[in-house]
Amino acid sequence: MPATPVPDKVQPLGARKGAALKGIALVPGDKSISQRALILGGMARGETRISGLLESEDVLNTAGAVRTLGAVVTCDGEGHWRVTGTGVGNWRQPDKILDFGNSGTGSRLMMGAIATTPITATFTGDASLRSRPMARVLDPLTRFGTRYQAQGAKALMPLTVIGAGDAKAISYDVAVASAQVKSAMLLAALNAQGTSCITQKILTRDHTEKMLSAFGAGISVEPLGDGGEKILVAGRKPLLACAIEVPRDPSSAAFPLVAALIVPGSEISIPAILLNPRRIGLIETLLEMGADIRIQNRRSSGGEEIGDLVVRHSALKGVTVPAERAPSMIDEYPILAVAAAFADGVTVMQGLEELRVKESDRLSAIARGLEANGVAVSETPDGLTVTGACRVMGGGMVSTHMDHRIAMAFLTLGMAARDPVMVDDIAMIATSFPSYQGLMRGLGADFVVPDP
Repeated sequence: MPATPVPDKVQPLGARKGAALKGIALVPGDKSISQRALILGGMARGETRISGLLESEDVLNTAGAVRTLGAVVTCDGEGHWRVTGTGVGNWRQPDKILDFGNSGTGSRLMMGAIATTPITATFTGDASLRSRPMARVLDPLTRFGTRYQAQGAKALMPLTVIGAGDAKAISYDVAVASAQVKSAMLLAALNAQGTSCITQKILTRDHTEKMLSAFGAGISVEPLGDGGEKILVAGRKPLLACAIEVPRDPSSAAFPLVAALIVPGSEISIPAILLNPRRIGLIETLLEMGADIRIQNRRSSGGEEIGDLVVRHSALKGVTVPAERAPSMIDEYPILAVAAAFADGVTVMQGLEELRVKESDRLSAIARGLEANGVAVSETPDGLTVTGACRVMGGGMVSTHMDHRIAMAFLTLGMAARDPVMVDDIAMIATSFPSYQGLMRGLGADFVVPDP
């Protein structure tokens, strides 16, 4: 379990029940796609133009790392960026430590991107990121000949990656349901001699595969008989710059979406949301719970499906969420637990071991936050069971453990609970959703700033 870091300065905030939420929620660009666009743009030949980039702390830290490794990274105005890459295998030796702040995605993907380039790079981050295990990514990368030096058996940051000088293609089965581990292996395979075969038994988000194809990589994906898939990546094939339009982030949309479902009288629209089938597990689950969510104007952009959501307050009921759905909604379980708190009956969530190694031990953080607000919850090593009620008491103080999704989830709970709900820190929300407070206030949310 990650240690609970102690932030230098905290910014507590509360939310209380107010009027119905109304209006249009323009959530920011997708974080996963933004991170990948910068990294692959930095590895490509030519100039990659990115529109709709999420300009959060996590993504800006990744942009800084790509720049330090030799790519030219330029911002032309809000959301519009240009990246002139070095070409595959041509990262330069960094002249400073790569600081990824709170970004697990940016740091883990970049470990893969560096793993087969003959340079040495040191990674660090904030207190939260320094508590997160990196061995789960680094150990598989050693199959390419990569070496690393890190803190303890879990390979905590600060750590140093020594890239392989003459990497050969490998075959590897990704044992954990983690898009980050899989993506790191795919990026490492780009500069290995020969064709690497990466397999996974449980399907995870496939943004890396889609974007690699858009950049002209030699990549193919084949289904396996057990429900998994095999990904073949040809090494030493150039990536060619392209234009990337980043759709709006479904993980950020989850917070106004659930708020509208649980605050009586609410109706909001959330336009241009990414609807990748491997990212809509929360929407599927909420529909099963009886949510009034309509998807309009479905369309395609950059190989990804997008659409506009219209969401109305709904009477929810408890459900059992299939464990195999977890990879398609792994970041949304904190806010799903909040929806479950207001549902009639019991909601069971299983197969969530991955939540123990996120920005915090999210399973524990969710359970303690619900308990603090009078919600009946039981925790298992890989799941949660939440017994909902039409009326949630609230009134609690929630420890966020520097986790942005825990903070936003429990502020959402406060918007519909009887008594205000406080979270101990919101500073880290800027890592993924810097416009969160302004957007929610614009819809009608009532936040409470405690006295200093």
